[in-house]
Amino acid sequence: MTAPLAPPTCTAVTRRAAALDRGGASACPAGTVPQPGERGHLQHALVSAIRTRHYSRRTEQAYWHWTRHFVLWSGRRHPLEMGAPEIGQFLSHLATERDVSASTQRQALAALLFLYREALQVDLQWVDGIVRAKQAQRLPVVLTRAEVARLWDQIPQASRRGLVLRLLYGTGMRLTEGLRLRVQDVDFAAGAITVREGKGNKDRTVMLPRSLAAQLGEVIEQRRALHQLDVAAGRADVELPHALHAKYPRAGQQLGWQWVFATDSYVTCPRTGAIRRHHLHEDGIQRLMARAVRQAGILKRATPHTLRHSFATHLLQDGYDIRTIQTLLGHADVETTMIYTHVLPASQGGRGVMSPLDRITA
Repeated sequence: MTAPLAPPTCTAVTRRAAALDRGGASACPAGTVPQPGERGHLQHALVSAIRTRHYSRRTEQAYWHWTRHFVLWSGRRHPLEMGAPEIGQFLSHLATERDVSASTQRQALAALLFLYREALQVDLQWVDGIVRAKQAQRLPVVLTRAEVARLWDQIPQASRRGLVLRLLYGTGMRLTEGLRLRVQDVDFAAGAITVREGKGNKDRTVMLPRSLAAQLGEVIEQRRALHQLDVAAGRADVELPHALHAKYPRAGQQLGWQWVFATDSYVTCPRTGAIRRHHLHEDGIQRLMARAVRQAGILKRATPHTLRHSFATHLLQDGYDIRTIQTLLGHADVETTMIYTHVLPASQGGRGVMSPLDRITA
């Protein structure tokens, strides 16, 4: 069986998926399985196939979004009533009428291929004729060191969300990896942070910036005090990976498993209905970043993920080898990391090459 295509990350798509599915997109009531033809059966089949393979929550959201969008586009026809022509027409619709990027179109195709192959168990010999959009090679946006310093001037030093942004630049973590940091994953003695279940469901270790150790320690102490209040209130619970709650029923009440950057109030888990603290939401971090970029007078289109790109580029500029940077970023292929050799800051004169015009006018 051919492996499903790995979907590109697309924050906008997952945000639209959450908006579209808000208010009744549950696959099925707890303890029941919809029968073929019943409302919710298609989503239940898709979600079950995704969770069996331990794909990420974002992949689940994005795949269900595109499946739902495909069905609505077709006039609410069931995918089993359609095939390659409809998929091709849908992808053309995305490109010509929605004007989506090549990566978004490829994500939609990956979702539909997974739906047919894995969820509906349909042989897809005919997909070879589908035209796939060519992925454009784009260079990531990178901030200079001076721009990063100006950015920090606009973010309060005591801000927890600001600490998240500083960790992204200081460690190279992705935004979701930083927000999902657990207390037990910070090792102050070793000066290291363990990133659990990163992209590709891989663990890795990154450095703990010494300049952030004291502030991070204060946040964890505050988290300890808050956890004691949660224990007293009977709300000391946290989402655990996979079925760990079945093996260790009391693990969710232990401080080590708690989110470092937890919310100030309790929220209801949409999956289980449990009332507990979640980690900080991405939107607050993204809004803080956007405001700081604007106030710092930075004209680049910088997001929290730009700090990860800047981390890698500045390490490369400092002379660290590409393999070390690859390990810190968690890239499976060094070719992915090589992109940063093309975005060295302008201070290096375009990869160290002097323009012939400068030689004439010097």
